[in-house]
Formats: sequence, structure tokens, C-alpha cells
Amino acid sequence: MVRNRWNDNKAAQLPKGLEELVYRSNLIGSDRSVCNWGGGNTSMKTIEKDFRGREIEVMWVKGSGSDLATMKAQHFTGLRLEDIRPLMEREEMSDEEMVEYLSHCMIDRKHPRPSIETLLHAFLPFNHVDHTHPDAIISICCADNGKQIAEEIYGNRFVWVPYVRPGFTLSKMIAEGVKNNPNAELVLMEKHGLVTWGETAKECYEKTISIINEAEEYIQARIDKERVFGGQKYEALSPEKRRALFAEVLPVIRGAVSEQKRMIVTYDDSDDVLQFVNSYAAPILSQVGAACPDHLVHTKRVPLYVDWDPQSGDVSQLIENVKEGIGRFKEEYKAYFERNRQEGDQMFEPAPRVILIPGLGMVNTGKSLAMAKVSGALYHRAIAVMRGATALGNFVSLNEEESYQVEYWPLELYKLTLAPPEAEFSRKVALVTGGAGGIGSETCRRLAAEGAHVVVADLNIEGAEKVAAELNETYGEGRALAVRMDVTNEEDVRQSFAEAALAYGGVDIVINNAGLATSSPFDETTLQEWNLNINVLGTGYFLVAREAFRQMKQQGIGGSMVFVGSKNSVYAGKNAAAYSAAKALETHLARCIAAEGGQYGIRVNSVLPDAVLQGSAIWNSAWREERAKAYGIEPDELEEYYRKRTTLLVNVYPKDIAEAIAFFASSKAEKTTGCMLTVDGGVPAAFPR
Repeated sequence: MVRNRWNDNKAAQLPKGLEELVYRSNLIGSDRSVCNWGGGNTSMKTIEKDFRGREIEVMWVKGSGSDLATMKAQHFTGLRLEDIRPLMEREEMSDEEMVEYLSHCMIDRKHPRPSIETLLHAFLPFNHVDHTHPDAIISICCADNGKQIAEEIYGNRFVWVPYVRPGFTLSKMIAEGVKNNPNAELVLMEKHGLVTWGETAKECYEKTISIINEAEEYIQARIDKERVFGGQKYEALSPEKRRALFAEVLPVIRGAVSEQKRMIVTYDDSDDVLQFVNSYAAPILSQVGAACPDHLVHTKRVPLYVDWDPQSGDVSQLIENVKEGIGRFKEEYKAYFERNRQEGDQMFEPAPRVILIPGLGMVNTGKSLAMAKVSGALYHRAIAVMRGATALGNFVSLNEEESYQVEYWPLELYKLTLAPPEAEFSRKVALVTGGAGGIGSETCRRLAAEGAHVVVADLNIEGAEKVAAELNETYGEGRALAVRMDVTNEEDVRQSFAEAALAYGGVDIVINNAGLATSSPFDETTLQEWNLNINVLGTGYFLVAREAFRQMKQQGIGGSMVFVGSKNSVYAGKNAAAYSAAKALETHLARCIAAEGGQYGIRVNSVLPDAVLQGSAIWNSAWREERAKAYGIEPDELEEYYRKRTTLLVNVYPKDIAEAIAFFASSKAEKTTGCMLTVDGGVPAAFPR
């Protein structure tokens, strides 16, 4: 049952007017079983004063592209009702005419474009109106016997409206249906949703909740828990096996769905998802169509159902079936587009947004983690609707033509244009070793600022978590993930890349940056010191690069690695034989990998910094004293010493190195590999030659 979240004390503290609408809308949107992400709309009618001080009747309605759960007052649009009501006399009105007309009714041009369903709210003679997409209600609206079921639940208190795409015609049908039924308390929109109303915000909200719960109670009484979706054909694999298989399969999926544009890929093995994908009915039921028109842009008309037996199949068979399935889905989607396209239509990426795998769960794709999660959240709603609809009758959906008209509807596509423009590293995943340090953390910030999803890898997990938390606070939940990685531990490295795959589907950019430094005269260099440098700076870089190479090959969409070397990669540093030799190893290893990676589109380049003291764990250790001693100066004189040593007479900072790393990782360097770039202020002895 849906919980009534209205709080009288909180509501009483709100100023009368628009804040009441904000409160009601947030309550409705906070429960996704009541309203889809980004979907539904609410309104209220008030008396305001215009710019001349005259009292006018104004309707406040949700602005297009907003989400009811999070929207604020500035996301609503005010319109003069006096200008809108005459439209009821019209027989027809195109979408283009409606949008243009409503733009002249706005009381403030700075307000967002009003909701697609503005006329629905305006034509109803009630102060408060809610349009929602509750699971229980859509279960009725998407059942082949839905109208009959509605009569059993609501008697003569409802108006049933056959499916029509939102706009003028639907709005007028609803208004006339309510007018012609004096007992009407709600409108059921076939294959779409619910409309309710009230004279106060509280009355409207409570009516919405009570109407939903009447339907919920009716449906729950008729669900046979043993026979939901025809019963269970497969058993879910154990959580450990699911994670292990997803870690192997997600990079393959990511590569297959990223043919045109890279996609972020997530997985979901919640109980309701597993119940559905493991059922007898899932292969057929999942292909009927979307559970609500609002889902289409984010889920496409149907998901990909992968035919695989989790009890007898192995991972190689699963990978083969996934690749074949995605390829087939793309071809079928292209054919669907060609059959229905209209002049000016531009096809979306044809890859699936939802992939269902028996025994494992659901995979979702999107241009960002947030959007991949939206497609997943919406399919949870679809599962709930199919569960309810099949308990009542047969699940039905929009036909192909109706689906296309919503998916490529200009008014629906307008919402997508409101999203921020994509940046250089949007859709990309970057893994940065040594991510908690000075250069590493600055690199994480630099890449995230241009859209990257970032895996912050470091032996210092507390430091990595701090950097990840900062990025998530700045750029949104899920944009960064902290993982503990000891680069000298093969299993640690493997597991970190598995975590990257489980979080985002794979990696595109790998920054080999973990570091340390020691200093001692050559004849005093111990084997322990030698091995420490070689293990971290040589073997560590090898292990990270090898795992990155493997995952990038799995994806099959190329990638970029950047090794953070040193001036000492090409310069024989005094009293630093172990460090310098290991740094030289790094850059030559990078070139070797570049030579092998070219055929796979994998680029490998190196950045060679020098004396980056700011925020560095290395330079705040014994290394500072050791290097000062080597030059015969005091430790606090090092920064000035290094500045004067450069031809440009400058100090080098972490942000300077991050900028060079970002260049190599970006499209600006897409034809560059095996290259070394010095960022050292100009040390003549280290000029590459």
C-alpha cells in the first residue's frame, strides 16, 4: 500500500500559494511507485496580481523536464487562465500551435516551458490537479480488461479515456468526460495513468493516495505469489556468482552497446528483477511493450531478453549470447525506426537500454550513471505494472506506431535538450592510481570536471574515499568510486578493475600514477630499496596496465593509458639510481604497450613531471630531506632551488600535470601514442633526445 506522507504541521508552516504546490509535488514524486522519474505533473490555481496590479487567475503547472521529487518553486510556470479557457471551444489544435499559444499565456517569460499536459490541468475546473503514473493504476490501465476491473473497484466514480497521446485532444476528452459524469473522482487514462483533483492541496494529495490504494488492495488480493509471471523457470545464481559473472560480462556489454557513443553500464539484481527474469513469462511478456509512455525515451519500447540457462550455461556461452542478442536488437531497432520515421527524425543509439539475463538480473545503459539508473528505475516500475496487469488479465501496451510517436515526439525530446551539454570526458570512465595524492587527486578533479566518471584507486583508502566524496558532492552521486589498491598485489589490481566494471561497465582511461621515491648513493642502495622501487614503479605499473589492457580489449572500443613518469625517466638523477631506473622502465614499458595496443585503439603515453612538491606524499616524506642533502641545501630551500633550475624559472604544480594528463586522455590527442611530454619547467639535462 502507498503511504500517506502528508504532515499537517509542516504544511501549516508553508506560505499560502506556490509553496503548497511544491510540497505536494515533492511528496508525490518521492514515491516512485506513484510517479515515474521525470514524469507526471501537478498544478494549482491562484489569484495573482499582474504587472499593472490587476488581480488575475493564474494556473501554476510543472515546467517541462522537471522531476516532481526534487523540483522547487522556480520549476513551475504561471499561466493566465483567462487566455487558456477559450481553447475549450476549439475542435482541434496541433502540438506546435499549442506550444506557441501557451508561450503567450505565461505571466513571466523567464519561467520554464509549461508541461506537455498543461491543457489537461487548465480545462479541469478544480483548484488542484495531480496527474501521476502509479504502478497499481497503470496495472489496470494496461490490462486488456482494465475498464471492467475499474468498474468493480470504483463503480461510477471514474472516467475511462482511451489511449491518445497527450496534447489538446486528450485534454479536451478528459474535461468533457469529467463534465459528463457528476460522480467522477478520477480519470483513468488507458495505457497511461491517473488524474485526480481537490479543492485544497491536502485534499488533492489524499485523494490521489486513497484512489491508488483502492486499486492496490484489489490487485494484491488477486495475486497468486506462486504463479507470478507464470512461475519460476530458472533459479538465481548466488550473489557471489552473480557479481563474478557481471564483472566479466559488463565490459563486453559496454563495448557492444557503445558502437556509436560510449555508454555507462550498470547492473541490478534486486529480488523483483530476479523474479521476473527467471520466470516462464519473461521472454514473451517483456516484448509486449512499455508499461507507460513516459518510459519510452529512457527504456525504448522493449528490452533485450538474453536466452541463457544459468544452471547449465557457462560464461563463454553467456558472452556469445549477449553479443548476438545486442547485434540482433540493433538491427531490429533500426528497422523499427525506418518503418516509422518521419521527415527530420534522427535515430537514437539503436543499442538496448535494458538487458534482462536469467539467473543474473538486469543491465542498464545510459550516457551517464544517473541516466543508466533512470532506465533501471523505470523498468522496476514496468515489472510492477506487469505483475499487477497479469494478475487481473493480460498485459497490453502501446502498439509500435503509438510507441514511436511518443519516443520521437518533439515535445518529449524537448526535455532532453534541457540537460547540460556533454563535455570532453562525458560517457568516459577513468581509473586513477595514487588517486589520493597530489597529482592523482588533482587529475581526478580535472577529469570529473569535464564529465568523467572516476575510480579513485589508492593504497590509502581513507584518502581515496575523501577524494571520491568530494567529487560526488560536486558532480552528483555516483560520479566517483573509491577502491583500495596495492599496485604490487596482482589480486588487488584485478579486483579494482572488477569493481570499475561492476560500477560503470568498464574503463576508458587509466592513469598509472601510484608512486614513491627513495634516495641514496648507489653504493649504499640496498636490495630492499631497489626492490621497493622496482615493485611499485615497475611491477605495479605493469600489473595495472596489463589489467587495463585486458579490459579495454574486452570492450573493443579502444582506450587511453597515461603513465606518470618523471624527469628521471630520461635523466640520471644523483643518488637516485633505483628510482631513476624504475622511472625509465615505466616510460619504456608504456611505449611497448603502445606498440601492441594500436591495433585495438589503445593509446599509451607518458607525462614526465619534476619537483611537484605541492600536496605530495612523496615530497612530505624522507625523500625531501634526501634530495636536499644530495644538493647540499636545506629541505625548505628545495622549492626555490627547483624553480631556479628550470629554464622558465617556474614551479610545477599538480594541476599542471593533471592538465597534461587530460590532454593525452582527450580527443585532442586521439592520434598520439607512445609519446612522452615533459612538464618540468624546462630542465635542459632532461630534454628528450
